[in-house]
Amino acid sequence: MSTTLVIDTSTSRTIVGLIKDEQILWQGFHDGATDHGNAVALLAKQALAAGVNPDRVVVGMGPGPFTGLRVGISFARAFAAARNIEVIGICSLDAIVVEQSEYTVAIDARRKEIYWAKYHDGVRVEGPAVNFPADVADYIIDLYPDVLRLVQLSQSQNVSEPFYLRRPDAVATADRPS
Repeated sequence: MSTTLVIDTSTSRTIVGLIKDEQILWQGFHDGATDHGNAVALLAKQALAAGVNPDRVVVGMGPGPFTGLRVGISFARAFAAARNIEVIGICSLDAIVVEQSEYTVAIDARRKEIYWAKYHDGVRVEGPAVNFPADVADYIIDLYPDVLRLVQLSQSQNVSEPFYLRRPDAVATADRPS
């Protein structure tokens, strides 16, 4: 019996849930690709108002835009460290629920690209990757990770590093060409 705080900031939607034994006690979201920092703290506060303390945190590790991922992952790790509880990372694309046996899911990667992965019977068989939409066949977009699926996946995966599929825009001064 565990209670899990779930956080995902891999898309333009900040998602937070509080799950106890596969029962949703609370879930909420906030749309806004540049508002993850404010939204994750507010949503977590609302989740904790349910009066149940989580004994672990499950967090989506992307792929996703660098800043959005960092906000969610940093919040999840800091929250878990402050409470001395476990944090488990999940591939966010794996938590998008599609009722088909074979499918490809995608999320907006900005820069006119998509992050995507291909699945067979719910198991990832290709990806995650980043491409232009024209280079990926028959993908499903505009779906978001599911809080219950994130918790279910925590039984079989624990991703320790974020899925950053592009080089960062920012370059350290020492690494810049002269």
